[in-house]
Amino acid sequence: MILTITLNPLLERRFTFEKINPDPGNRNGKKELKAGGKGINVSRQLNNLETDNLAFTFLGGNNGKVLKDILNNEGIKFTSVRTENETRESAVIIEKSSDKISSYFEQNSSISENEVEEFKSKLDKMIQNCEIVVFSGSSPCKETNSIFPFGIKSANRYDKISICDTYGEHLIDCINCGPTILHNNIKETEESLNCDLSSQDKIIEHLKFLYSKNIKQSFITNGSKDSFCSNFDYYYRVKNPEIKTIDSTGSGDIFVAAIAYSLHNNYKFEESLLLASSLGLANSLRFDAANVSPEKSGDWKDKIVIEPVGKKMKILDVTPR
Repeated sequence: MILTITLNPLLERRFTFEKINPDPGNRNGKKELKAGGKGINVSRQLNNLETDNLAFTFLGGNNGKVLKDILNNEGIKFTSVRTENETRESAVIIEKSSDKISSYFEQNSSISENEVEEFKSKLDKMIQNCEIVVFSGSSPCKETNSIFPFGIKSANRYDKISICDTYGEHLIDCINCGPTILHNNIKETEESLNCDLSSQDKIIEHLKFLYSKNIKQSFITNGSKDSFCSNFDYYYRVKNPEIKTIDSTGSGDIFVAAIAYSLHNNYKFEESLLLASSLGLANSLRFDAANVSPEKSGDWKDKIVIEPVGKKMKILDVTPR
């Protein structure tokens, strides 16, 4: 079973219009309520990949109740710690005629120290009963900054695979705890660590730094642009085809879900990388975040090129003779 952790869930109120009038008076928009948050997105995509998973998050107030109903209706298995404060929400405005999307987010929710300690206590127990644990998304407040590092240490203690996909001031603490796998995009990394990843050489140096922290695999993505990754101390560049992105929301989460799925099914590294990249591209061509059928990966697999950077891994022929 794969466990996904979301500290900063989101109730999305989506309004879709065929065309938006610049003057006041836009009416007849189609309204949908969606469950957001990076770990929840990972769970949604794992469901599409028919992989058993459980989402763990904070939920509070009326928005939390609405989110529970949405998750149940989607068939996403979840458990939560109740918070006194309201779960945050957003307004998402979509104009179909131009493929334009605009998002407006409420301020992050506040979480108390007691709620954090309850979350940690439950998290430690759940990690013992899972195969892989995925830590996804931002930390909403300073009180929650310690949760991901705590969880990574627990995963290491119980010899579980941990995948970390986060950003912000707690990212360096997560890195120092040595998760098994790390995913970030370039912008998040530069802003969180105050570093420069403007060239291939600088990105490779950063991947080497991550490997020195006992991180076995690292993935640095950049939307639909080329990405870089490492498998131990072997480094790769992934050349993606040029596409016209509609909405990249959730592409990184699909990428992480595919990596977790591949580990669960014992895929080879390059197979998992190709699947993750393909599903991420497919997601960016639609408005429905992290909800791509696995068959869509076939649209892109033959258009993605994976190149080693530096030394090449030797493939041994161990066929019995």
